Amino acid sequence: MTARQPDPAPGAQPERGFITAVLPQGADADRELAEVEELAQTAGVEPIGRLVQHRPQPDRRSYVGKGKLEELKQSFREAGAESLIVDGEITPAQQRLLEDTLQTRVVDRTQLILDIFAQHAFSAEGKLQVELAQLQYNLPRMRGLWQHLERLGGGLGTRGPGESQLETDRRLARRRITILQRRLDALRRQRDTRRRERTRSETPTVALAGYTNVGKSTLLNALTDARVSVHDRLFETLDPTTRAFEHEGRRYLVTDTVGFIRRLPHDLVEGFAATLEETLSAELVLHVLDASASDDELDRMIAAVEEVLAEIGAAELPVELVLNKIDAVDPLARRRLANRFPGAVQISALSGEGLPELPARIAERFSERFELVRLLVPHGEGAKLAELYSLGTPIDEREDTEEGVFLRARLPRRELSRFAPYLIAETKAPSTTESHRASR
Repeated sequence: MTARQPDPAPGAQPERGFITAVLPQGADADRELAEVEELAQTAGVEPIGRLVQHRPQPDRRSYVGKGKLEELKQSFREAGAESLIVDGEITPAQQRLLEDTLQTRVVDRTQLILDIFAQHAFSAEGKLQVELAQLQYNLPRMRGLWQHLERLGGGLGTRGPGESQLETDRRLARRRITILQRRLDALRRQRDTRRRERTRSETPTVALAGYTNVGKSTLLNALTDARVSVHDRLFETLDPTTRAFEHEGRRYLVTDTVGFIRRLPHDLVEGFAATLEETLSAELVLHVLDASASDDELDRMIAAVEEVLAEIGAAELPVELVLNKIDAVDPLARRRLANRFPGAVQISALSGEGLPELPARIAERFSERFELVRLLVPHGEGAKLAELYSLGTPIDEREDTEEGVFLRARLPRRELSRFAPYLIAETKAPSTTESHRASR
């Protein structure tokens, strides 16, 4: 599962996976394992059994304790599983021991998520990020590829080939990692350039953030008429998608980013910083919640999103809560949500219920950025007119007069001094005499 697997043929049986986890005393196994089971299904694996051990910390050598390891071996064999999924991060040594004991492939939480990412990365940058993260994950685990040579033992005829091949593979992997990092740095610089262009144009930028599968992509489609994939599965969106919508003559950019989950591995946050940067560069975060989730689920989702936002440095950004999937909530539950999240917009991106309120709420957040002004730009100063249009300023009215071009526009406040010589106070296009006076 460390690389993208081909899609199963129609009618083919999914891979059978067995799940194991070490949980603290008193933890609810059903609740704790629900997410990893959904992750497994998204990766094309059918969970057919599980074994949980309650202890403060995983065993350093074998992840589960010695006695539990024997129980795991028997349960795994009886279930007829093909792979073991560990709901946690395991060390190369733990992975190797489990694979030797069970004689099967062992996949931890990070590797499972990487496999899903590999299936859902379609852009060049997304594929580069997946390959980089996989190489960084696999580099310390490469020794396992040469166990057939190590089992020969030391002595005559066994020295050299295995170790030299292993070192060659590691050297090639490190070289590939360096190449990928350089390519991603180049793409990052291109994104920075695009962001500076957006900043100069004063176009407000909004990022959709939230737990995976809460309907962010459906919301993006509803707001902007985009056509991004909206399948009901985890991590359906990996590559960031930016689209625009207009409200009362103003243009806004909305970016849909990768969804968050509980315990998103730190290495993945690092590896996919380029994707998450789109959230960091936004001026407003729409934190999308699944209104149909239980109170406990909402608490866990909110905590997971806030944790990742803090890790990428986006915790200080303004946040607007959006309760999606409200069409699946009864009136009593809606009132409870309104009391719990006062001021949050309640919408259904699928049915459109409450949706018109959201663009208005976004516009209200940026209302102080623009001021409605009237300008008269003389015909001989076409360059200044071009500057005005380059800002992306919403133009409500334009009229060519004898003395110049009359415009009624929403000008960014910080640009008022720059266009001060062309500002006029009239509420309609001035007469020729008034135009001449205004332009002097």
